[in-house]
Amino acid sequence: MTQKIQEIYSVTIVDDDQAVRDALSNLLESVGMLVEVFASAEDFVNSRQSNKRTCLILDIQLPGMSGLELQHQLAAGKNLIPVIFITAHGEDRLREQTLQDGAVGFFCKPFSSEDLLSTVHSALR
Repeated sequence: MTQKIQEIYSVTIVDDDQAVRDALSNLLESVGMLVEVFASAEDFVNSRQSNKRTCLILDIQLPGMSGLELQHQLAAGKNLIPVIFITAHGEDRLREQTLQDGAVGFFCKPFSSEDLLSTVHSALR
């Protein structure tokens, strides 16, 4: 008897708002993804598992290091983790900048759960 192995994906959320972390974590876990959360970019950078992530959902405005600064740090270190930005302060110029710098998605809060899940699935392919 052959057993089908389901691939499990890991998504990391970096957002300083506990309610956002909880909501996103619940959403992603509801579709079978493993989720790790951090309240700051520094906590994410200092975590020992930072090389094992397959997708990063990142708030732009964070205390300390901003999401944009983290994106640049990851790119400078040749860490090609797909980044999806979320923000309460969406400007067209900011959207264009993040996408030009390699982000795979940009969402203004509030956003559609379906749209976010679709972007996460695309990033993981």
